[in-house]
Amino acid sequence: MAAAAAAAQDELNQLERVFLRLGHAETDEQLQSIISKFLPPVLLKLSSTQEGVRKKVMELLVHLNKRIKSRPKIQLPVETLLVQYQDPSAVSFVTNFTIIYVKMGYPRLPVEKQCELAPTLLTAMEGKPQPQQDSLMHLLIPTLFHMKYPAEPLKAAASPFNLAEKPKTVQLLLDFMLDVLLMPYGFVLNESQSRQNMPSGQGSSSSSVGGPGIPQPPPGMSFYAAKRVIGDSPWTPELLEQCKLGIVKFIEAEQVPELEAVIHLVVASSDTRHSVATAADLELKSKQSVIDWNNPAIINKMYKVYLGDIPLKTKEGSVLKPEMKRESVSTRVKLKIVPHLLRSRQAAETFPANIQVVYDGLFGANTNAKLRSLSLQFVHHICIICPESKIKPLGPMLLNGLTKLINEYKEDSKLLSMAYSAVGKLSSRMPQLFTKDIALVQQFFEALCKEDADTRLAIQEALSLMVGAYTNLEGAQRTLMEVLVASYLIKACHQMKTPAKYTTGTAALPFNPATFGEIVLYLRMCLAHSAGVVPTSQSLADMQDQAPAIGRYVRNLMSGNHISLSSSSSSKSAETNPVHMYIGLLQQLLTNVGGLPVMYCLLEVVSVYPEKLATRFVDKMDWIKSLMNTNKEEMRELAALFYSVVLSTMSGDELRASLEQLIKMTKDNHSPEVQHGSLLALGFTVGRYLAKGKCRTRELHNIEQPNTAIMPDQEQLIKSTTEIIGSFLDSTSPFLVVAARTALGEIGRNGPLPIPSEGPGFTKLQLVENLLARIPSSKETNKMKERAIQTLGYFPVGDEDFPHQKLLLQGLMDSVEAKQIELQFTVGEAITSAAVGTSSVAARDAWTVTEEEYIPPSDLKGNDVVPWVLDLILNKHIISPNPHIRQAACIWLLSMVKKLSTHKAIKSHLKDIQNAFVSILSDSDELSQDVASKGLGLIYELGSEEDQQELVTTLVDTLMTGKRAKHEMTGETVVFQGGLSKTPDGQGLSTYKELCSLASDLNQPDLVYKFMNLANHHAMWNSRKGAAFGFNVIAAKAGEQLAPFLPQLLPRLYRYQFDPNLGIRQAMTSIWNALVTDKTMVDKYMKEILEDLICNLTSSLWRIRESSCLALNDLLRGRSLDDIIDKLPEIWEILFRVQDDIKETVRKAADLALKTLSKVCVKMCEPSKGAAGQKTIAVLLPCLLDKGIVSTVAEVRSLSINTLVKISKSAGSMLKPHAPKLIPALLESLSVLEPQVLNYLSLCATEQEKTAMDSARLNAVKSSPMMETINMSLQYLDVSVLGELVPRLCELIKSGVGLGTKGGCASVIVSLTTQCPQDLAPYSGKLMSALLSGLTDRNSVIQKSFAFAMGHLIRTSRDTSTEKLLHKLSSWYMEKEEPVYRTGCALTVHSMGRYSPDVVKSHAKHVLPLAFLGMHEVPGEEKGEKENSTLWTEVWQENVPGTQGGIRLYMQELITIAQKALQSQSWKMKAQGAAAMASIAKQTGSLVPPHLGIVLSALLQGLPGRTWTGKEELLKAIASVVSACNAELQKSVPGQPTISDIVQAVLKECRKENLKYKMVALRCAAGVLQATKEDRFQELADIVFPMIKKNSLESMGTGLPKHDEEDEETREKEVQVESLICAFETLSKAWPRSPETQRCYRQDFCKLMCDRLKLSTWKVQLGVLQAMNAYFKGLLLFDKEHLDPVALTEILLETCSSITHSLENKSYTSIRTEALSVIELLLTKLQETQQWESLTPESTEHLIRSLSTMASDSRPELQEKAFILKKTLESLD
Repeated sequence: MAAAAAAAQDELNQLERVFLRLGHAETDEQLQSIISKFLPPVLLKLSSTQEGVRKKVMELLVHLNKRIKSRPKIQLPVETLLVQYQDPSAVSFVTNFTIIYVKMGYPRLPVEKQCELAPTLLTAMEGKPQPQQDSLMHLLIPTLFHMKYPAEPLKAAASPFNLAEKPKTVQLLLDFMLDVLLMPYGFVLNESQSRQNMPSGQGSSSSSVGGPGIPQPPPGMSFYAAKRVIGDSPWTPELLEQCKLGIVKFIEAEQVPELEAVIHLVVASSDTRHSVATAADLELKSKQSVIDWNNPAIINKMYKVYLGDIPLKTKEGSVLKPEMKRESVSTRVKLKIVPHLLRSRQAAETFPANIQVVYDGLFGANTNAKLRSLSLQFVHHICIICPESKIKPLGPMLLNGLTKLINEYKEDSKLLSMAYSAVGKLSSRMPQLFTKDIALVQQFFEALCKEDADTRLAIQEALSLMVGAYTNLEGAQRTLMEVLVASYLIKACHQMKTPAKYTTGTAALPFNPATFGEIVLYLRMCLAHSAGVVPTSQSLADMQDQAPAIGRYVRNLMSGNHISLSSSSSSKSAETNPVHMYIGLLQQLLTNVGGLPVMYCLLEVVSVYPEKLATRFVDKMDWIKSLMNTNKEEMRELAALFYSVVLSTMSGDELRASLEQLIKMTKDNHSPEVQHGSLLALGFTVGRYLAKGKCRTRELHNIEQPNTAIMPDQEQLIKSTTEIIGSFLDSTSPFLVVAARTALGEIGRNGPLPIPSEGPGFTKLQLVENLLARIPSSKETNKMKERAIQTLGYFPVGDEDFPHQKLLLQGLMDSVEAKQIELQFTVGEAITSAAVGTSSVAARDAWTVTEEEYIPPSDLKGNDVVPWVLDLILNKHIISPNPHIRQAACIWLLSMVKKLSTHKAIKSHLKDIQNAFVSILSDSDELSQDVASKGLGLIYELGSEEDQQELVTTLVDTLMTGKRAKHEMTGETVVFQGGLSKTPDGQGLSTYKELCSLASDLNQPDLVYKFMNLANHHAMWNSRKGAAFGFNVIAAKAGEQLAPFLPQLLPRLYRYQFDPNLGIRQAMTSIWNALVTDKTMVDKYMKEILEDLICNLTSSLWRIRESSCLALNDLLRGRSLDDIIDKLPEIWEILFRVQDDIKETVRKAADLALKTLSKVCVKMCEPSKGAAGQKTIAVLLPCLLDKGIVSTVAEVRSLSINTLVKISKSAGSMLKPHAPKLIPALLESLSVLEPQVLNYLSLCATEQEKTAMDSARLNAVKSSPMMETINMSLQYLDVSVLGELVPRLCELIKSGVGLGTKGGCASVIVSLTTQCPQDLAPYSGKLMSALLSGLTDRNSVIQKSFAFAMGHLIRTSRDTSTEKLLHKLSSWYMEKEEPVYRTGCALTVHSMGRYSPDVVKSHAKHVLPLAFLGMHEVPGEEKGEKENSTLWTEVWQENVPGTQGGIRLYMQELITIAQKALQSQSWKMKAQGAAAMASIAKQTGSLVPPHLGIVLSALLQGLPGRTWTGKEELLKAIASVVSACNAELQKSVPGQPTISDIVQAVLKECRKENLKYKMVALRCAAGVLQATKEDRFQELADIVFPMIKKNSLESMGTGLPKHDEEDEETREKEVQVESLICAFETLSKAWPRSPETQRCYRQDFCKLMCDRLKLSTWKVQLGVLQAMNAYFKGLLLFDKEHLDPVALTEILLETCSSITHSLENKSYTSIRTEALSVIELLLTKLQETQQWESLTPESTEHLIRSLSTMASDSRPELQEKAFILKKTLESLD
């Protein structure tokens, strides 16, 4: 008790000191340092059992809290506290207080430290009470925002939270996080507000569950959840937002299973703060594909969150405490959850949650339109997905809900529609629900009459789906239904909108309007087909080109050639004439429906034969006018044209009246459409009128009757008309401007404009300038510009004396703007027309004459300025520095060459034009190049043979040399860039150079034009303007002409299709597609193509190398390669070279080709390929082994290896003949392919690291693809192959360099021994000698693997070989001192024992003695030797019947080997021999002659000479032999050492200086003397007494040493103590029973012991007491014969005075025990001999006093013993 009180006082004092220090702390820093040092230990004091201490601690903590709370900067030792908190042995009282300070200190830490400790918080949670877990999570959540996670989620090891092992913690954390996400911002838990006043919509049930005093929690949470999220210190809204973001980040970093966190993301995505919602949404989207929405866990969780805890009438419902009950979530969250439920099949099947969600969404208190809509979608989802069995219980509830919704909810028609169609879907799933309920049908029919149009549609759909439910009605029900339907049919008839007949307005159509339109177009196509042209109905412009042909056919039809003769009367025949019928149909459709194509068809059929067909429409002019006023511009234009065609057939007065009426209409400003139509009609009409006039004039000229065709008043009318049209040119309305331009163009095309040339007012000059000014204007649309250009081009066509022709042409050429390609084609046409003037094809009537058929009248006065235009283009525009002008000029030139191909100006300038085109070829713009190349083709076709020759030469020369034909250069001109010029687009002349070289290679330079025609790839040529040039026809012709050159062309073209230059690639692909129509061509010319590619793979140009690789890649795919097997190695080798190309793209291409080649070759090597496969393997392996695996290029190596592995898998037994080459090559590669850095690391590592690393390397090698291949090949080996393989293998084992190779070789040998042991037998000797070299490898891993191999190989070897091996190992072990040899022997023998035990058994006489010796290997500094002895022990134990039996069995051999060891030169081996001898001696118990003599002689022979490490073993051995065979030694046997020899030898060793050795010698001597009872005490005493005396008080060093010397001192002290103990032990054992000796030494010996007993350490005291015990036991003074009371009295006096120290030794029980036993012995001896008088009263006194102190001894048995002895002594008195 006193001790406990003292301890408590001590604790209180400590606490007081802490209090004092706290009081003295003046600054925050001081306070902080005191707290961080003392707070954890102070808290631990709470576990004290003393009430006072606990009180004191509480006082201290109260003080501390006051100080800390007012100083928020002070840091607490959170880390230490957390460790203390986690201590499982801590009392709960302590942990409860610890967490208070953790909560206080953690938020004060800097953010980085918080992040660092966050994982510890999680770990601390495990197994703690719920409130504490909540507090810890409350601390953790704000930190998540600042955490950093590893970039790759896969590296879970690097992840800060290691949650995989803590599923419970994860669950707790996830629940808490969900609560945090559900928490609204700024929520305050108002304790006074009770749950009673809940909204009634939540239903009475839920409010009844909530207890009376529990406040209302936020939606989705329970009171408890809200409380724990708010915690002790509620978060501000900003911090809460950060917490939520942190949680989303935490989930993003995949710290928890995705499955578990889906609901968190869904809830977060509905957050009111957009930062949280956006982050969660993005994460959800990225995981969309990963999340399995049909996982019940996810879906159930969503339902649970959506619905809250609905108290079902189940046991669980009643168990739930009110504060734990969760509310349903807010509508925001619901709106996010339902869309995910819509994704899930599982959600539709989960009953009853699905129906609860539906009802909540449709009728819940807080629902809204959006949620209702989603809920209805969910109903649809359930109806579609839910299986039969599960929809049964749902059906009635769903139907009720839907009908309730339809009856009650009328606001949103869209929702109603959804509800109706849901009922329909439900009826098709569950007809039985509906069959009974006809009222529902009636309700729907009712609704059909009342609802709006959209809803009606849904009801119709629903009713049509419901039909199935009522098909099988019987009897009254059926009648009822029929009546119902009939009554509503009548009602519905009045409301139907859909027409039964096709009526529009008043007229009835024979067909549906859309169908009618298609019919008419089809008829038009039939007409075209009959007229002999290709039918089209896509574009009106294309249709117009066919008009002249159709015209001829129509005329034919009308002339009656095609009408059958059976027709009776002509009037009837007119009606049945197909043309009239066609027109009738068109008219009918146009009148009632309209449409552009219909209008065009009508215009066309009338325009091609107006003389006959226009008359039908003379009386329908008003109808045509109405068409001219429609709202479509194109329609008005066609109608105006139609109007003019009909009008032109009428006579003068009517014409005049109509014109005037049109003029009047143009002034109608209210309707721009009318003005537009009228303007066009005026222009077209005047144009037609003038054209007719021209024809008539011409006819009259022919008759030579000069007659004025145009009356003056008409002329006047036309003039005023033209002026009126002109006045609209500056109109504000764009389409009126277009109309005016079109109209003027038509007039100008058909005759001279009836206005003055120059002067004031509206003149030709002003008109030209006006139009030219509009072309570059940015305000004009492209259509307006096009019309202006066309109009300008027409003026010189109709007017042979047009005064401003050159001005107009000059203006057109100067109007170039950037990027208006289409426009330049129009300009080209206009320039062509304007340049040839009246002889242009534009002057024809497009409806009746095609361009090709048109021949200009011969009597025209020419206004042809083509030479001037040509000169201008060639010398000014083509060489302009502006690329847009060059491009435009090129297009104009092409247009002129195409349209005016027969013109002499063109014919005479062919060469100049060619040069112009060639110069454009080098432009960067693709279209410019293409136009130029097309132009070149046209030019070539135009020339005579001579010209053509010259053109080709010039072209080839220019292209190949890059020389430019003579044009002058200006400063800015982009000169031809020679060579492979790269222009900004990456194009240049390269395409054309390639085409040219292609042609030259065929010795047909003129083919370059054909190629240019075929290399057409610009989209422009497919456009309307481009197609007009008709290049596709030219291309087709070129293709035919090139056919004969295919064999030479094909290889080149094939390669060119893969050219990296896009231009060349496209051009060549076009040529290829045009020429190679037969797909088998490539197979046919395979060899030629391959030759070309192989040759070009190493071309000096990278482009060619790259294209060859890509082409090869394409060529090898999916083709049979049987014919080119011989080429494969060449291809491989070249590709290997190209794989290391200087250019990256080439390397990539080569890589692609190699991969394909590899796949193809692997396929070729399958056994099913037979001889071809065999051949392929034969040619491939050398290439891959010699060039591939050993390549310096990493990619080549890896590909070669992969290919080899795959070949080995697919080739199977076909590999057998190649195994001898394949296996060694692969084995060598095992080292070559290993990263060199590993060797370096291996060199730098410590022995232990090195071993671990090398083992890992070897394992990697064994699982490498090369080893896989080797193992594949090994399966198929047999005698035929082994003969070749083994020598190579031996060579490799000896000369192999790397770890991988050596390890691989060993592995191969092991595999061979298991797969073909019989076949291997003849070769195993060779292999063994090869392996032997590896057994002494410095690398322990290689050594082990060779030993492993040897252990297996020994099974298949001959006995002689085995013996040789064992002999070799034995000699190594005995003679070589290097540890590597010894380890090698141990590993090999152990491996043999494990894998070939039968071999070991048959050679046991050689193996086991060695193993026995090995067992006794003395472990040195290297750890290996310990392992060695373990290995040897295993071998020994597995092969002998117990150690004793083993020794008996092999005694002779064991002694021989031990002797040999003792005679060894090596000290270590000597020691080992000694240990082995000792073992033999100990184990056998007794040796008998002659073995005894042999053993002892051998041991004694080893003793003389210097002391060496391990020599002690000899002494121990001698001691054990002598003690075991004492009896045998008493007899004298020849050749057996006598006892005195032995004792003499041992005593000699005791005199050695080495203290440790001396101790062993002394113990040995003591043992021998004790066993033999020899009296050599005198000699021993001479050695030992000085030793004891030397260790006197001074040498024990009572002073404290300095720190540096401390270790040394301690060690020395230990040795000295040890030597003292040993000395006393020796003396006690050697204490003889000889009176003389005793008489000499009894006094000294006793004094010596008593002295040491007073002064020594407890260990020595113990030794002394034990020696005393032995001393008194052997003391002859107690014998009757040798009594000497005086001597005894002296001895006892000395003893008793010193032994009292030991009896009173409080610290060590063992000393007290030993001392008691000495006293007991004395008293017993005194009692026996009745020599009590020798015990003086003084001694008795001493003893009694000491014994009485033991009355309170802690050990009861000692108390008792002391008591008895005391009694005995007291009784003497």
